Amino acid sequence: MIWMDKVLVVGGAGYIGSHTCLNLAGRGFEPVVYDNLSNGHREFVKWGPLETGDIRDGDRLDAVISRHEPVAIVHFAALIEVGQSVTEPLQFYENNVAGTLTLLAAAERAGIDKFVFSSTCATYGIPRSTPMAETHPQAPINPYGRSKYLVEEVLRDLSDLKSLRTVILRYFNASGADPEGRIGEWHTPETHAIPLAIDAALGRREGFAIFGSDYDTRDGTCVRDYIHVMDLADAHGRAVEYLLSGGESVALNLGTGTGTTVAEMLAAIEAVSGRPFPVKHAGRRAGDSPALVADNQKAWEVLGWRPERDLDAIIESAWNWHAGRANGAV
Repeated sequence: MIWMDKVLVVGGAGYIGSHTCLNLAGRGFEPVVYDNLSNGHREFVKWGPLETGDIRDGDRLDAVISRHEPVAIVHFAALIEVGQSVTEPLQFYENNVAGTLTLLAAAERAGIDKFVFSSTCATYGIPRSTPMAETHPQAPINPYGRSKYLVEEVLRDLSDLKSLRTVILRYFNASGADPEGRIGEWHTPETHAIPLAIDAALGRREGFAIFGSDYDTRDGTCVRDYIHVMDLADAHGRAVEYLLSGGESVALNLGTGTGTTVAEMLAAIEAVSGRPFPVKHAGRRAGDSPALVADNQKAWEVLGWRPERDLDAIIESAWNWHAGRANGAV
């Protein structure tokens, strides 16, 4: 019998977590998914066992970790909707911060000192310059970003004062789906721009709203750094291997380094789908930044990681996934 090293993927039934499980399995690991299925999907657990549980349940975490003896933990389990964080901040601090503390305590009890953390460019707040490097000041402007920033601070302390080694990965705009259509983006309700626009092209919603057309950008709409979820998953797999090979704690941006305007994104969806859809213009939303683009050079230097898929690949894979779900094929 061949024994594979196990990696505990907390929140592994969700969007980015499930794609990371696919990547880890391809690297020869057995991903053990720990998820309460509040936002994840049982159908997405395809490459290893599912253990149901909440990150705030220390006893359950102890039992699962004892049973599987993972060599590392990859932590995705978090509430992520910015708008909800403004209306329900306590939920975000309880789950994202207190829950992570419970998980870290369980890891320490088990002697697990390799930890990959799913963070966000929202920890930077309003950009002072673009592209944004890891040295950009962190000044989050909403409870979601602050909850991730607080966890980063805890991880820095545990790295400096204890034995924990951690890779903090700050995402920009996760997008796309597994090209083979096995898993993809599935949120309820959906709030992300690309799936909302695809739903409009599929006739499942009444058009798409652009919030702000008067920004100082090349066409007046916001610029975002859309990064393929398979490229994100690859970075997580590399991060696990980096820590297992003795790598030191580090924080890294994950983005393409290339900005796409909202108008350009919509044009790409129309080109791929061949289906025009209504677009309306609305006023700016409070807190929206004119541009969010990553400087990803450090991820290349530390992990040897660079994104391989462009906007067309993102849109094509996302379109195939959502169209398949609409037709009952997924």
